[in-house]
Amino acid sequence: MRKSCSLKEELKTFQEGLAELITPEELEKKLSSSREKGTSLRIKYGADPTSKDLHLGHTVPLRKLRSLQNLGHWVVFIVGDFTARIGDPTQQVETRKMLSPAEVEANAATYQEQVFRILDRDKTEVVYNSKWFDAMRPQDFLALASKYTVARLLERDDFQNRFQGNRPIALVEFLYPLFQGYDSVMVRSDIELGGTDQKFNLLVGRDFQRAYGQEPQIVMTLPIIEGTDGVQKMSKSLGNAIGIQDLPDEIFGKIMSIPDSLMARYFRYLTEEGAAKAEACQRELSEGKIHPRDLKVRLAKEIVTLYHNSEAAEKAHRAFDKVFREKEIPDNIPEMKVPANLLKDGKMETLALLVRAGLAQSRSDARRQVEQGAVKVNQEKIDLGRTAIALDGEVVIQCGKRKFARVRSA
Repeated sequence: MRKSCSLKEELKTFQEGLAELITPEELEKKLSSSREKGTSLRIKYGADPTSKDLHLGHTVPLRKLRSLQNLGHWVVFIVGDFTARIGDPTQQVETRKMLSPAEVEANAATYQEQVFRILDRDKTEVVYNSKWFDAMRPQDFLALASKYTVARLLERDDFQNRFQGNRPIALVEFLYPLFQGYDSVMVRSDIELGGTDQKFNLLVGRDFQRAYGQEPQIVMTLPIIEGTDGVQKMSKSLGNAIGIQDLPDEIFGKIMSIPDSLMARYFRYLTEEGAAKAEACQRELSEGKIHPRDLKVRLAKEIVTLYHNSEAAEKAHRAFDKVFREKEIPDNIPEMKVPANLLKDGKMETLALLVRAGLAQSRSDARRQVEQGAVKVNQEKIDLGRTAIALDGEVVIQCGKRKFARVRSA
C-alpha cells in the first residue's frame, strides 16, 4: 500500500541523507510511473554473511530502507551466501580468505533475525544468491564474464592501486562485481542501495541490466560511518565496532567513548528521525545549552533503547556512572570459577587467566593490555612482573574501562 504524499515529498524522502544519486532524473521518472500504475518500486540491498554479527554501520542502509518501506515500497534483501565465499574485494589490499559453505551458512543463520529489528518483514523479500549461482553451468559463467572487460574492472581504485603496487589480484576477485551486478538482473531491481564504497559494484548492476535487456537500476549511496575511534570505518576486525547484539552496558560504554565530533553524525544516521536530531544537537552545542557529555549520554540511551529498551538504557546509564564517575565496581559483572587443576600453589598465570575470564582475546592481547597499564586486580594496576594471580579468595579483575570479571577458585 503506497503512502499518500506528493511526488515532491516522496523524492525528498528518497534523497535525504544520500551521498550520491544516479540519477535524480531517472528516479523521478520511475517514481512517477509507479505512482501512475499504483505499484511499488523494488529496492535491492545485499549483504554478505562474512561474520555472524551486524554492527551499527550496517544499520545506516537498513534505516534508509525502512523509511522507503514506510512510503510503501518493496525491499529485496539479498543474502549473499554465494558471494560471501569469495568476499567483497572493496577496499581490500590483499585477497580475502575464501569462506567455506558451512561457515557462510552459520553466519547467515543470524542475519535475518538482526535485519528484521529494523526492516518491515511484511514488505521484505529475502533471497539467497546461491539459488541462481549454484545452478549455473560453466558455460553460464563464461557467458556472464563475456559481458564485462578487464579494462573496466581495472578502473576501480582498489584493483588499480593493487595492480600498480604489484600486489596480487585473484581472478575470482574480478568476478565479484559481476556476480553482484547479475543479482540485480535476477531480482529485476529498480533501485540498489549501498555505501559509497559500493558505487562501482552498483554501477556494474546498471550495466548488466542493460546487457540483459532490462531498464537500469537507480544507484543510491550512503556515507560510511566511522567506528568508535572516529577515524576508520566501523569494522569488527578493526576493533572499533558497536554490535547491535552487544549488551546494553557495552553499547552505552562504546558510545560514550566516541569523539565529540562524531555525535551529530551518529544522531543523523543511527537514530530515528536522525536529520532533525542532528541539527538540534548541533544547535544546542553551539549555543552552549548542553554539555557535550550530556548530549553523548542522550545519544547512548537512545541507541540502547533502539536495540534493547528504555529500562535497559537507564540501567546502562547508572552502571556507567558508577564506574566512571563514582569509580566503583559495577554490581552485575560476570563471575567465573577456575578449576583447581589449573592452579599452582593457589595461583594462575596472569595472561592465561585474562584469556580464560574473557577479558582478552589471546595471550598477546592480554600482554598488550598489561603493558599499557589497562589491567587492574582488586582496583590496583599490575605490570608484567605480576606473572601469576592468587585466587585464595574472590578477585575482581578489570581490563580497560568497561571489562570486569569476578574470579575465584572452584
